[in-house]
Amino acid sequence: MRMRNKPWAKPELEACDYFIKEPEQLKGHWADKYPKKQPFYIELGCGKGGFIAQAATMDREINFLAIDLEYKMLGLARRKVAAAYEEKGLVPDNILLTAYNIEKISLLLSKEDAVDRIYINFCNPWPRNKHKKHRLTHPRQLTQYKEFLKPGGEIRFKTDDDELFEESIAYFEECGFEIIYITRDLHNSDFKENIMTEHEKMFSEEGINIKFLIARIH
Repeated sequence: MRMRNKPWAKPELEACDYFIKEPEQLKGHWADKYPKKQPFYIELGCGKGGFIAQAATMDREINFLAIDLEYKMLGLARRKVAAAYEEKGLVPDNILLTAYNIEKISLLLSKEDAVDRIYINFCNPWPRNKHKKHRLTHPRQLTQYKEFLKPGGEIRFKTDDDELFEESIAYFEECGFEIIYITRDLHNSDFKENIMTEHEKMFSEEGINIKFLIARIH
C-alpha cells in the first residue's frame, strides 16, 4: 500500500534546523555540520524514523545522518526524531536528515567524510531479476559505499526477506567485505545491541524471523 501524500512534510522539513536541503554541497565536509567531531553513522532508507530516533538519542557520542528519498517519509521521521529528543530533554545536535536518491549516494559522500558505519534496515527486496540492481546491498551500491567507508568500517544489514539476505551475503563477499557476524533469527540470537524498527515489529508479530549481518570492509 502506497502512503498518502503529506503536504505538510516538505514545509516542516525545510523549517527544520537539522534538515539539509542541498546535501551535495556537503560532500567531503559533513563533519562541519555537527558541533563535535565524533564517529559518523548513516542510515540508508530511514523510512518513518523509528530506528534513527532511538539510535541518535541513545548514543550522543555519534553523529548520525538519515537519508530517504521520500519527503512524506522524512516528514514522519522528523516528527519522530523531534519527539524522541524532546522526551529526553535533549538538543538534536548529533543528527541530520536529508532527502536523496541513495542509488546516487557517491554524489553526497566521499572518503573525506570517513563514515564509520552504515545501517540498512528492511530495504526494498526488489525480487524480480531485472530490478535487483536497485537493491541497497547490490554490488553496484556496495562499490559506492566503499568510497566513503573508513578502513575497518562496517555495514549492518537487517531484513525479513530470505532471498534478499542470502543473495546479499554473496554480494558482500564479492565486493571484498568480511562478514563478521550473521544470524537468521536475530531475536533468538546472542546479539544484544538490536534496536527494533517499525517493520521489524510488524514482521516479528507475523512470525517471520529477522535476518541480520555485520559486514566489515578490509
